[in-house]
Amino acid sequence: MRLGELAEQLGGRPLEGDPELCVQGVAPLETGCPRDLGFVRSTQQAAALGATRVGAVIATQGLDVGGRSAIRSLSPSLDFARAARLLVPARRPGAGIHPSAVVDPRAQVEPSACIGPGCVVGAGSRIGPRTVLLARVTLMEEVEVGADGLLYPGVVVGSDTRIGDRVILQAGCVIGADGFGYEWNERGEHEKVPQLGRVVLEDDVEIGANSTVDRARLGTTRIGRGTKIDNLVMVAHGCQIGAHVLIAAMTGLAGGVTLEDRVIMMGQSGSNGHITIGAGSFVAARSGVVEDLPPGSRVWGFPARPERAWHRQVAWLARLPELARRLRRLERRMGPGGGPREPSE
Repeated sequence: MRLGELAEQLGGRPLEGDPELCVQGVAPLETGCPRDLGFVRSTQQAAALGATRVGAVIATQGLDVGGRSAIRSLSPSLDFARAARLLVPARRPGAGIHPSAVVDPRAQVEPSACIGPGCVVGAGSRIGPRTVLLARVTLMEEVEVGADGLLYPGVVVGSDTRIGDRVILQAGCVIGADGFGYEWNERGEHEKVPQLGRVVLEDDVEIGANSTVDRARLGTTRIGRGTKIDNLVMVAHGCQIGAHVLIAAMTGLAGGVTLEDRVIMMGQSGSNGHITIGAGSFVAARSGVVEDLPPGSRVWGFPARPERAWHRQVAWLARLPELARRLRRLERRMGPGGGPREPSE
């Protein structure tokens, strides 16, 4: 694509240099070639331009790119991602059902959908237009998948699950398994609680590899529109996750948790069950939330504390060795009785 055309398709971004320069792909600065497009957003990255062979870059306004052709952007990483979709479009297999797939006669598959090798589609399931099931995807009974979805190999979707449009499920994730529910019985044994609810994934959700979303005990476990969930995340039964939430890898949500819109849960964070984390809150990595948080909270640590309080506590922890030494010196001066020592003769 000509660089001038690319700048126009990115929203008419300002272009410096040759608009006729042809770029064929995207690449990191370290390995790019003259037909590749790179991006720079810091002076440190700009310093590496002298050693790169990329033909053009998307760069922050005002950043020196050494005379190289540049599309200027206020958000170079975002525009670079959009350029990548234009220059390297995703490959999607053609429509049809692979001969090795098992599709129940009572299922409904849109003619433009693709059912890959080894897939299983259960009775009453419905697959929308242009949706792709790659190899070995299993849909149980009465699963609904909307339009333009992409389910990677090894995905398993439990019965009565509803998946909206443009949903991406990465390899190995499991949607709609039983929640972890047991009660002690008269014999002191664990008796399984039936998990009779369902899971709903709204439009534009993406769920990472080997993540799990459990069905509700009763009612619905819901993942809101535009929410993105990383790899190795556990969402327990009955959780209610709002729109445009971000959940990073290895996070765990206990049963019945509500995350309101635009909450961010960083890696290895977690929550107690049946609490609400208010809209726009930020939970730092490895934090544990044990009580409700009001909207706009920023918390760190375990148990999760407001950001400033947590930083003060960490600062005091760093001073503990010195404080302990000072305390020991003071004790030696005070003597065993707690008062000052008598001067020796």
